[in-house]
Amino acid sequence: MKSHPSPPIAPAKPLSVGFVSLGCAKNLVDSQVMAGVLLSEHISLAASPETADIILINTCAFIADARNEATEAILRACRHKAAGGCRAVIVAGCMAQRYRDRLRQTFPDVDAFLGVDELERVGEIVRRVAAGEREVMAVGGLPGKLFQPRLPELRFSGGPFAYLKIAEGCNHVCAFCAIPAIRGRFRSRTIPALVAEARTLLASGVRELNLISQDSTSYGRDLKTPAQAGGLPELLRALDRLEGDFWIRVLYGYPSLVTDDLLEMLAHARHVCPYLDLPIQHSHPAILRGMRRADTLRAVADLPGRLRRAVPGIVLRTTCLVGFPGETETHFQQLLDTVAAARFDHLGVFVYSPEEGTAAHGRSDAPPKRIAAERRDRLLRLQRSIVDERRRALAGSTAQALLLRRAASGGESAELTEIKLGATVAWVARLPRQAPEVDGITRLTGVPATAQPGQFLAVRLTGGRGYDLTARPV
Repeated sequence: MKSHPSPPIAPAKPLSVGFVSLGCAKNLVDSQVMAGVLLSEHISLAASPETADIILINTCAFIADARNEATEAILRACRHKAAGGCRAVIVAGCMAQRYRDRLRQTFPDVDAFLGVDELERVGEIVRRVAAGEREVMAVGGLPGKLFQPRLPELRFSGGPFAYLKIAEGCNHVCAFCAIPAIRGRFRSRTIPALVAEARTLLASGVRELNLISQDSTSYGRDLKTPAQAGGLPELLRALDRLEGDFWIRVLYGYPSLVTDDLLEMLAHARHVCPYLDLPIQHSHPAILRGMRRADTLRAVADLPGRLRRAVPGIVLRTTCLVGFPGETETHFQQLLDTVAAARFDHLGVFVYSPEEGTAAHGRSDAPPKRIAAERRDRLLRLQRSIVDERRRALAGSTAQALLLRRAASGGESAELTEIKLGATVAWVARLPRQAPEVDGITRLTGVPATAQPGQFLAVRLTGGRGYDLTARPV
Protein backbone atom coordinates (compact mmCIF):
# COMPACT_ATOMS: atom_id res chain seq x y z
CA MET A 1 0.00 0.00 0.00
CA LYS A 2 1.35 3.33 -1.02
CA SER A 3 1.70 5.80 1.82
CA HIS A 4 0.84 9.44 1.40
CA PRO A 5 2.53 12.20 3.34
CA SER A 6 0.34 13.90 5.93
CA PRO A 7 -0.74 17.42 5.01
CA PRO A 8 1.24 20.11 6.81
CA ILE A 9 -0.32 21.34 10.03
CA ALA A 10 -1.32 24.97 9.78
CA PRO A 11 0.31 27.13 12.42
CA ALA A 12 -1.97 28.16 15.23
CA LYS A 13 -3.58 31.50 14.77
CA PRO A 14 -1.97 34.00 17.16
CA LEU A 15 -4.09 35.31 20.02
CA SER A 16 -5.63 38.69 19.40
CA VAL A 17 -6.57 41.35 21.94
CA GLY A 18 -9.00 44.21 21.36
CA PHE A 19 -8.69 47.35 23.48
CA VAL A 20 -11.43 49.53 24.93
CA SER A 21 -9.55 52.50 26.45
CA LEU A 22 -11.65 54.77 28.64
CA GLY A 23 -10.92 57.97 30.56
CA CYS A 24 -8.11 60.45 30.10
CA ALA A 25 -5.07 60.59 27.84
CA LYS A 26 -2.94 59.16 30.68
CA ASN A 27 -5.05 56.01 30.47
CA LEU A 28 -4.59 55.95 26.70
CA VAL A 29 -0.81 55.90 27.23
CA ASP A 30 -1.21 52.92 29.58
CA SER A 31 -3.19 51.14 26.86
CA GLN A 32 -0.36 51.83 24.41
CA VAL A 33 2.17 50.43 26.89
CA MET A 34 0.13 47.23 27.25
CA ALA A 35 -0.31 46.95 23.48
CA GLY A 36 3.46 47.23 23.04
CA VAL A 37 4.00 44.44 25.58
CA LEU A 38 1.53 42.19 23.74
CA LEU A 39 3.10 42.78 20.32
CA SER A 40 6.60 42.19 21.69
CA GLU A 41 5.35 38.87 23.07
CA HIS A 42 3.78 37.80 19.75
CA ILE A 43 0.16 38.49 20.68
CA SER A 44 -1.65 40.46 18.00
CA LEU A 45 -3.96 43.45 18.27
CA ALA A 46 -7.46 43.04 16.85
CA ALA A 47 -8.86 45.65 14.50
CA SER A 48 -11.77 46.09 16.91
CA PRO A 49 -12.89 44.62 20.25
CA GLU A 50 -15.72 42.79 18.48
CA THR A 51 -13.27 40.74 16.41
CA ALA A 52 -10.81 39.93 19.23
CA ASP A 53 -10.18 36.69 21.08
CA ILE A 54 -9.72 38.67 24.29
CA ILE A 55 -11.33 42.02 25.12
CA LEU A 56 -9.30 44.27 27.43
CA ILE A 57 -11.10 47.25 28.98
CA ASN A 58 -8.78 49.88 30.46
CA THR A 59 -11.00 51.71 32.92
CA CYS A 60 -11.27 55.08 34.64
CA ALA A 61 -12.64 55.44 38.18
CA PHE A 62 -12.12 59.16 38.81
CA ILE A 63 -15.78 60.14 39.25
CA ALA A 64 -19.21 58.47 39.14
CA ASP A 65 -19.76 59.22 35.43
CA ALA A 66 -16.47 57.50 34.56
CA ARG A 67 -17.37 54.45 36.64
CA ASN A 68 -20.78 54.25 34.98
CA GLU A 69 -19.16 54.35 31.55
CA ALA A 70 -16.71 51.62 32.57
CA THR A 71 -19.52 49.47 34.00
CA GLU A 72 -21.49 49.70 30.76
CA ALA A 73 -18.41 48.74 28.72
CA ILE A 74 -17.66 45.76 30.99
CA LEU A 75 -21.23 44.43 30.90
CA ARG A 76 -21.35 44.87 27.12
CA ALA A 77 -18.12 42.88 26.72
CA CYS A 78 -19.40 40.15 29.04
CA ARG A 79 -22.60 39.82 27.00
CA HIS A 80 -20.46 39.58 23.87
CA LYS A 81 -18.48 36.74 25.48
CA ALA A 82 -21.65 34.94 26.60
CA ALA A 83 -22.88 35.01 23.01
CA GLY A 84 -19.65 33.36 21.83
CA GLY A 85 -18.08 36.53 20.47
CA CYS A 86 -14.80 36.23 22.40
CA ARG A 87 -12.95 33.90 24.76
CA ALA A 88 -12.32 36.15 27.76
CA VAL A 89 -12.71 39.65 29.20
CA ILE A 90 -9.97 41.47 31.14
CA VAL A 91 -10.61 44.63 33.18
CA ALA A 92 -7.54 46.82 33.73
CA GLY A 93 -6.67 50.25 35.07
CA CYS A 94 -8.05 52.52 37.75
CA MET A 95 -11.31 50.69 38.43
CA ALA A 96 -9.50 47.40 38.94
CA GLN A 97 -6.94 49.12 41.17
CA ARG A 98 -9.46 51.02 43.27
CA TYR A 99 -12.09 48.31 43.78
CA ARG A 100 -10.07 45.11 43.63
CA ASP A 101 -11.85 43.59 46.65
CA ARG A 102 -15.33 44.09 45.18
CA LEU A 103 -15.02 43.49 41.47
CA ARG A 104 -15.23 39.70 41.49
CA GLN A 105 -18.67 39.93 43.07
CA THR A 106 -19.76 42.88 40.92
CA PHE A 107 -18.57 41.36 37.62
CA PRO A 108 -18.50 37.55 38.01
CA ASP A 109 -18.18 37.06 34.25
CA VAL A 110 -14.91 38.98 34.01
CA ASP A 111 -11.98 36.59 33.69
CA ALA A 112 -9.11 38.74 35.00
CA PHE A 113 -8.36 42.07 36.67
CA LEU A 114 -5.12 43.96 36.03
CA GLY A 115 -3.92 46.83 38.25
CA VAL A 116 -2.07 49.96 37.16
CA ASP A 117 1.29 48.64 38.39
CA GLU A 118 0.98 45.37 36.46
CA LEU A 119 0.93 46.63 32.87
CA GLU A 120 3.92 44.54 31.82
CA ARG A 121 2.17 41.36 33.02
CA VAL A 122 -0.56 41.78 30.41
CA GLY A 123 0.89 39.12 28.08
CA GLU A 124 1.02 36.58 30.91
CA ILE A 125 -2.57 37.37 31.94
CA VAL A 126 -3.83 37.10 28.35
CA ARG A 127 -2.23 33.69 27.92
CA ARG A 128 -3.65 32.47 31.23
CA VAL A 129 -7.25 33.41 30.45
CA ALA A 130 -6.89 32.12 26.89
CA ALA A 131 -5.92 28.77 28.41
CA GLY A 132 -9.13 28.74 30.43
CA GLU A 133 -8.00 30.19 33.76
CA ARG A 134 -10.63 32.32 35.48
CA GLU A 135 -10.83 34.79 38.38
CA VAL A 136 -7.27 35.99 37.83
CA MET A 137 -6.47 38.91 40.14
CA ALA A 138 -3.26 40.74 39.22
CA VAL A 139 -3.67 43.88 41.32
CA GLY A 140 -1.03 45.00 43.81
CA GLY A 141 -1.00 47.57 46.60
CA LEU A 142 -0.29 51.28 46.28
CA PRO A 143 1.38 51.72 42.86
CA GLY A 144 4.98 52.87 42.61
CA LYS A 145 6.24 51.88 39.15
CA LEU A 146 7.07 53.80 36.00
CA PHE A 147 6.89 52.25 32.54
CA GLN A 148 9.07 52.74 29.51
CA PRO A 149 7.06 51.67 26.43
CA ARG A 150 8.58 48.76 24.55
CA LEU A 151 7.25 50.14 21.27
CA PRO A 152 7.19 53.93 21.75
CA GLU A 153 6.17 54.53 18.15
CA LEU A 154 2.90 52.65 18.77
CA ARG A 155 0.11 55.09 19.49
CA PHE A 156 -3.68 55.04 19.68
CA SER A 157 -4.17 58.80 19.24
CA GLY A 158 -5.41 58.45 15.67
CA GLY A 159 -3.35 61.23 14.11
CA PRO A 160 0.10 62.83 13.80
CA PHE A 161 0.21 63.62 17.52
CA ALA A 162 1.12 61.74 20.67
CA TYR A 163 0.86 61.93 24.43
CA LEU A 164 4.16 61.77 26.28
CA LYS A 165 3.54 60.75 29.89
CA ILE A 166 6.28 62.44 31.89
CA ALA A 167 5.29 61.28 35.39
CA GLU A 168 2.86 59.12 37.32
CA GLY A 169 0.88 59.57 40.56
CA CYS A 170 0.20 62.71 42.57
CA ASN A 171 1.37 64.26 45.86
CA HIS A 172 -1.47 66.77 46.22
CA VAL A 173 -4.16 66.02 48.80
CA CYS A 174 -7.19 67.70 47.21
CA ALA A 175 -10.23 66.87 49.31
CA PHE A 176 -12.31 65.75 46.30
CA CYS A 177 -9.76 63.59 44.47
CA ALA A 178 -9.00 59.87 44.82
CA ILE A 179 -6.14 59.81 42.30
CA PRO A 180 -3.29 59.62 44.89
CA ALA A 181 -4.96 56.57 46.45
CA ILE A 182 -5.35 54.95 43.03
CA ARG A 183 -2.09 55.94 41.36
CA GLY A 184 0.32 56.44 44.26
CA ARG A 185 2.91 59.11 45.00
CA PHE A 186 4.20 61.43 42.27
CA ARG A 187 7.19 60.00 40.43
CA SER A 188 8.95 61.45 37.40
CA ARG A 189 10.49 59.67 34.46
CA THR A 190 14.05 60.72 33.61
CA ILE A 191 14.91 63.30 30.98
CA PRO A 192 17.04 60.85 28.92
CA ALA A 193 14.16 58.34 28.79
CA LEU A 194 11.68 61.01 27.72
CA VAL A 195 14.00 62.50 25.11
CA ALA A 196 14.62 59.04 23.65
CA GLU A 197 10.88 58.34 23.45
CA ALA A 198 10.21 61.76 21.92
CA ARG A 199 12.92 61.20 19.31
CA THR A 200 11.33 57.88 18.32
CA LEU A 201 7.87 59.43 18.10
CA LEU A 202 9.09 62.26 15.91
CA ALA A 203 10.87 59.80 13.62
CA SER A 204 7.59 57.88 13.26
CA GLY A 205 5.75 60.97 11.96
CA VAL A 206 4.48 62.64 15.12
CA ARG A 207 4.35 66.43 14.87
CA GLU A 208 2.80 67.31 18.20
CA LEU A 209 4.03 66.08 21.61
CA ASN A 210 1.54 66.63 24.41
CA LEU A 211 3.24 66.36 27.81
CA ILE A 212 0.91 64.83 30.38
CA SER A 213 0.89 63.71 34.01
CA GLN A 214 -1.37 64.30 36.97
CA ASP A 215 0.57 67.53 37.61
CA SER A 216 3.12 68.36 34.93
CA THR A 217 4.37 71.43 36.80
CA SER A 218 5.65 69.10 39.55
CA TYR A 219 7.87 67.26 37.08
CA GLY A 220 11.34 66.53 38.48
CA ARG A 221 10.66 67.73 42.02
CA ASP A 222 11.04 64.14 43.27
CA LEU A 223 14.35 63.62 41.48
CA LYS A 224 17.50 64.87 43.20
CA THR A 225 20.04 64.38 40.43
CA PRO A 226 21.71 67.58 39.10
CA ALA A 227 20.46 66.84 35.58
CA GLN A 228 16.84 66.95 36.79
CA ALA A 229 17.21 69.96 39.10
CA GLY A 230 15.59 72.28 36.58
CA GLY A 231 12.29 70.37 36.65
CA LEU A 232 9.80 70.93 33.85
CA PRO A 233 11.71 73.83 32.25
CA GLU A 234 14.82 71.64 32.04
CA LEU A 235 12.81 68.87 30.37
CA LEU A 236 11.35 71.38 27.92
CA ARG A 237 14.85 72.66 27.11
CA ALA A 238 16.00 69.12 26.36
CA LEU A 239 12.99 68.40 24.13
CA ASP A 240 13.25 71.78 22.43
CA ARG A 241 16.78 70.90 21.28
CA LEU A 242 15.43 68.05 19.14
CA GLU A 243 15.54 68.77 15.43
CA GLY A 244 12.52 68.97 13.18
CA ASP A 245 9.26 70.83 12.75
CA PHE A 246 6.95 69.96 15.64
CA TRP A 247 5.00 71.30 18.61
CA ILE A 248 5.32 70.64 22.33
CA ARG A 249 2.32 71.33 24.55
CA VAL A 250 2.13 71.20 28.37
CA LEU A 251 -1.11 69.81 29.84
CA TYR A 252 -2.37 69.40 33.43
CA GLY A 253 -0.48 71.88 35.60
CA TYR A 254 -0.96 73.29 39.11
CA PRO A 255 -1.51 77.07 39.38
CA SER A 256 0.88 77.76 42.27
CA LEU A 257 3.77 75.85 40.64
CA VAL A 258 4.10 77.97 37.48
CA THR A 259 7.61 79.41 37.74
CA ASP A 260 9.20 82.32 35.90
CA ASP A 261 11.59 79.82 34.30
CA LEU A 262 8.64 77.91 32.85
CA LEU A 263 7.08 81.08 31.49
CA GLU A 264 10.42 81.99 29.90
CA MET A 265 10.35 78.66 28.04
CA LEU A 266 6.78 79.20 26.89
CA ALA A 267 7.68 82.65 25.59
CA HIS A 268 10.90 81.84 23.73
CA ALA A 269 11.31 78.10 23.00
CA ARG A 270 11.35 77.03 19.36
CA HIS A 271 8.84 74.21 19.65
CA VAL A 272 6.83 74.88 22.82
CA CYS A 273 3.30 76.20 22.25
CA PRO A 274 2.38 79.24 24.35
CA TYR A 275 -0.37 77.22 25.99
CA LEU A 276 -1.01 76.14 29.59
CA ASP A 277 -3.68 73.93 31.11
CA LEU A 278 -4.03 74.95 34.78
CA PRO A 279 -7.18 73.74 36.59
CA ILE A 280 -8.12 76.35 39.20
CA GLN A 281 -11.14 74.29 40.43
CA HIS A 282 -12.59 77.34 42.22
CA SER A 283 -11.73 80.90 43.16
CA HIS A 284 -13.45 81.57 46.47
CA PRO A 285 -11.03 81.30 49.43
CA ALA A 286 -13.49 79.36 51.61
CA ILE A 287 -14.07 76.73 48.94
CA LEU A 288 -10.40 76.44 48.02
CA ARG A 289 -9.57 75.88 51.68
CA GLY A 290 -12.28 73.23 51.89
CA MET A 291 -10.80 71.61 48.79
CA ARG A 292 -7.37 71.63 50.46
CA ARG A 293 -6.06 73.86 47.68
CA ALA A 294 -5.42 76.95 49.80
CA ASP A 295 -1.88 77.12 48.40
CA THR A 296 -3.41 78.19 45.08
CA LEU A 297 -5.26 81.20 46.53
CA ARG A 298 -2.74 83.85 45.51
CA ALA A 299 -1.92 82.15 42.22
CA VAL A 300 -5.57 81.92 41.15
CA ALA A 301 -6.22 85.60 41.94
CA ASP A 302 -3.44 86.87 39.66
CA LEU A 303 -3.05 83.90 37.31
CA PRO A 304 -4.33 85.19 33.94
CA GLY A 305 -2.72 88.62 34.28
CA ARG A 306 0.66 87.26 35.36
CA LEU A 307 0.78 84.70 32.55
CA ARG A 308 -0.36 87.12 29.85
CA ARG A 309 2.20 89.71 30.91
CA ALA A 310 5.00 87.13 30.79
CA VAL A 311 3.88 85.36 27.59
CA PRO A 312 1.96 87.68 25.26
CA GLY A 313 -0.64 85.70 23.35
CA ILE A 314 -0.60 82.74 25.72
CA VAL A 315 -3.65 80.47 25.52
CA LEU A 316 -5.10 79.46 28.89
CA ARG A 317 -7.25 76.43 29.67
CA THR A 318 -8.71 75.72 33.08
CA THR A 319 -11.18 73.44 34.83
CA CYS A 320 -13.68 74.32 37.56
CA LEU A 321 -15.51 72.14 40.07
CA VAL A 322 -18.98 73.26 41.19
CA GLY A 323 -21.27 71.86 43.86
CA PHE A 324 -18.45 71.16 46.33
CA PRO A 325 -19.65 70.75 49.95
CA GLY A 326 -20.27 74.14 51.51
CA GLU A 327 -20.58 76.02 48.22
CA THR A 328 -23.26 78.70 48.47
CA GLU A 329 -24.72 80.92 45.79
CA THR A 330 -22.39 83.67 47.03
CA HIS A 331 -19.34 81.44 46.58
CA PHE A 332 -20.49 80.43 43.11
CA GLN A 333 -21.20 84.02 42.08
CA GLN A 334 -17.64 84.91 43.01
CA LEU A 335 -16.43 82.10 40.72
CA LEU A 336 -18.61 83.46 37.91
CA ASP A 337 -17.12 86.92 38.41
CA THR A 338 -13.58 85.50 38.39
CA VAL A 339 -14.15 83.60 35.14
CA ALA A 340 -15.78 86.65 33.53
CA ALA A 341 -12.73 88.76 34.41
CA ALA A 342 -10.12 86.12 33.53
CA ARG A 343 -11.48 85.40 30.02
CA PHE A 344 -9.95 81.94 29.85
CA ASP A 345 -9.62 80.71 26.28
CA HIS A 346 -10.91 77.25 27.21
CA LEU A 347 -12.75 76.06 30.30
CA GLY A 348 -14.26 72.76 31.43
CA VAL A 349 -16.67 72.26 34.33
CA PHE A 350 -17.27 69.21 36.54
CA VAL A 351 -20.01 68.68 39.09
CA TYR A 352 -18.71 67.45 42.45
CA SER A 353 -18.80 63.67 42.85
CA PRO A 354 -18.40 62.34 46.43
CA GLU A 355 -15.52 59.85 46.33
CA GLU A 356 -14.75 57.20 48.91
CA GLY A 357 -11.48 57.70 50.73
CA THR A 358 -11.33 61.45 50.12
CA ALA A 359 -11.48 64.12 52.82
CA ALA A 360 -14.74 65.56 51.51
CA HIS A 361 -16.55 62.23 51.34
CA GLY A 362 -19.44 62.02 53.76
CA ARG A 363 -19.90 65.77 54.16
CA SER A 364 -23.60 66.56 54.32
CA ASP A 365 -23.45 70.19 53.18
CA ALA A 366 -23.04 69.65 49.44
CA PRO A 367 -25.60 71.52 47.32
CA PRO A 368 -28.35 69.32 45.82
CA LYS A 369 -27.36 67.73 42.50
CA ARG A 370 -29.98 69.80 40.72
CA ILE A 371 -28.43 73.03 42.01
CA ALA A 372 -24.90 71.87 41.18
CA ALA A 373 -25.93 70.95 37.62
CA GLU A 374 -27.63 74.31 37.21
CA ARG A 375 -24.44 76.07 38.34
CA ARG A 376 -22.41 74.04 35.85
CA ASP A 377 -24.74 75.11 33.06
CA ARG A 378 -24.57 78.78 34.08
CA LEU A 379 -20.78 78.70 34.11
CA LEU A 380 -20.68 77.00 30.72
CA ARG A 381 -23.06 79.60 29.27
CA LEU A 382 -20.74 82.34 30.50
CA GLN A 383 -17.74 80.58 28.99
CA ARG A 384 -19.57 80.09 25.70
CA SER A 385 -20.07 83.86 25.46
CA ILE A 386 -16.33 84.35 26.07
CA VAL A 387 -15.51 81.76 23.40
CA ASP A 388 -17.86 83.43 20.91
CA GLU A 389 -16.22 86.80 21.58
CA ARG A 390 -12.74 85.29 21.22
CA ARG A 391 -13.68 83.56 17.96
CA ARG A 392 -14.92 86.82 16.44
CA ALA A 393 -11.74 88.59 17.52
CA LEU A 394 -9.58 85.90 15.90
CA ALA A 395 -11.23 86.25 12.47
CA GLY A 396 -8.73 87.59 9.98
CA SER A 397 -5.66 86.62 12.00
CA THR A 398 -3.10 84.11 10.80
CA ALA A 399 -1.77 80.98 12.52
CA GLN A 400 0.03 77.74 11.87
CA ALA A 401 -2.25 74.70 11.46
CA LEU A 402 -1.36 71.04 11.84
CA LEU A 403 -3.24 68.87 9.33
CA LEU A 404 -4.87 65.91 11.08
CA ARG A 405 -7.06 64.18 8.50
CA ARG A 406 -9.21 64.80 5.49
CA ALA A 407 -12.80 65.69 6.32
CA ALA A 408 -14.40 62.46 5.17
CA SER A 409 -18.02 62.25 4.09
CA GLY A 410 -20.30 61.24 6.94
CA GLY A 411 -17.94 62.63 9.55
CA GLU A 412 -18.58 64.88 12.50
CA SER A 413 -21.07 67.19 10.78
CA ALA A 414 -22.32 68.35 7.44
CA GLU A 415 -19.66 71.09 7.48
CA LEU A 416 -16.97 68.42 7.61
CA THR A 417 -18.19 66.63 4.51
CA GLU A 418 -15.33 66.53 2.02
CA ILE A 419 -15.41 69.54 -0.23
CA LYS A 420 -13.63 69.13 -3.55
CA LEU A 421 -12.87 72.47 -5.12
CA GLY A 422 -10.79 71.79 -8.17
CA ALA A 423 -7.44 70.66 -6.77
CA THR A 424 -8.35 71.37 -3.14
CA VAL A 425 -10.12 69.46 -0.36
CA ALA A 426 -11.39 70.08 3.16
CA TRP A 427 -9.35 69.05 6.21
CA VAL A 428 -9.63 68.78 9.96
CA ALA A 429 -6.71 70.60 11.57
CA ARG A 430 -5.52 71.96 14.89
CA LEU A 431 -3.93 75.26 15.88
CA PRO A 432 -1.38 75.81 18.67
CA ARG A 433 -4.28 77.18 20.74
CA GLN A 434 -6.21 73.87 20.53
CA ALA A 435 -5.28 70.81 22.60
CA PRO A 436 -6.44 67.38 21.39
CA GLU A 437 -9.93 66.21 22.35
CA VAL A 438 -10.88 69.18 24.55
CA ASP A 439 -10.52 72.47 22.66
CA GLY A 440 -12.38 71.97 19.42
CA ILE A 441 -10.90 71.72 15.93
CA THR A 442 -10.21 73.97 12.95
CA ARG A 443 -11.96 73.19 9.68
CA LEU A 444 -9.86 74.06 6.64
CA THR A 445 -11.05 74.47 3.07
CA GLY A 446 -8.94 75.16 0.03
CA VAL A 447 -6.12 72.83 1.11
CA PRO A 448 -3.99 71.52 -1.79
CA ALA A 449 -4.98 68.00 -2.81
CA THR A 450 -1.37 66.88 -2.32
CA ALA A 451 -1.42 67.72 1.41
CA GLN A 452 -0.71 64.96 3.94
CA PRO A 453 -1.48 64.42 7.65
CA GLY A 454 1.25 65.92 9.81
CA GLN A 455 1.91 68.81 7.45
CA PHE A 456 1.92 72.37 8.77
CA LEU A 457 0.14 75.12 6.84
CA ALA A 458 -0.07 78.85 7.37
CA VAL A 459 -3.78 79.72 7.53
CA ARG A 460 -6.03 82.72 7.94
CA LEU A 461 -8.98 82.31 10.30
CA THR A 462 -12.35 83.04 8.73
CA GLY A 463 -14.80 82.39 11.56
CA GLY A 464 -16.30 79.25 13.03
CA ARG A 465 -19.19 77.85 14.98
CA GLY A 466 -19.36 76.99 18.67
CA TYR A 467 -15.97 75.85 19.90
CA ASP A 468 -14.63 75.09 16.40
CA LEU A 469 -12.86 77.48 14.03
CA THR A 470 -12.73 77.75 10.25
CA ALA A 471 -9.78 78.83 8.13
CA ARG A 472 -8.18 78.78 4.67
CA PRO A 473 -4.52 78.58 3.65
CA VAL A 474 -2.90 82.01 3.47
